Amino acid sequence: MSLVTAPVLETENLLLRGPEKGDADAVMTFLRDPIRSAGFGTSPTQGDAWRWFTLNVGHWHWHGYGYFTIVDRSSGQPCGITGIWNPVPWPEPELGWVVFEGFEGRSLAYEAAQRARIWAYTELGMTTLTSNIVPSNTRSKALAARLGAQYERTYHNEHMGEDELWRHPSAQEVLG
Repeated sequence: MSLVTAPVLETENLLLRGPEKGDADAVMTFLRDPIRSAGFGTSPTQGDAWRWFTLNVGHWHWHGYGYFTIVDRSSGQPCGITGIWNPVPWPEPELGWVVFEGFEGRSLAYEAAQRARIWAYTELGMTTLTSNIVPSNTRSKALAARLGAQYERTYHNEHMGEDELWRHPSAQEVLG
């Protein structure tokens, strides 16, 4: 059962749905891995990772959007998260994505992020989105570019330090 009021979004290979209690272990495992979560924000302890998981639930309640759990249709397993993130003091709503270990190399983050962006534009009425990417995260920068985003500026993110803001094509450009 979802912990939030979120739609279920479908793609060819994925379901994007609200977080459920059963997703916590997969998300917390990712967050506690300092290598895999370095570009996202590591939560070094189980308590810190649990707080981030529940922060996402609260984010949904506060904003009406947040990170979806990405579910791999073929296995039924949570394989990542994607969605719109905008906590204090983010510069503006961000399209973010993460794919868990074992699910890389299948374009799942691309497929999920594309669907989340369309949802943000069509259902939330957003007209633009950004992705905030630490400079060393070359894989996320490549995915942002594949999604049509362009580097706009570097700024200081109080949680991540130096961060690059990548601007996605507008709703009009994406939707036509």
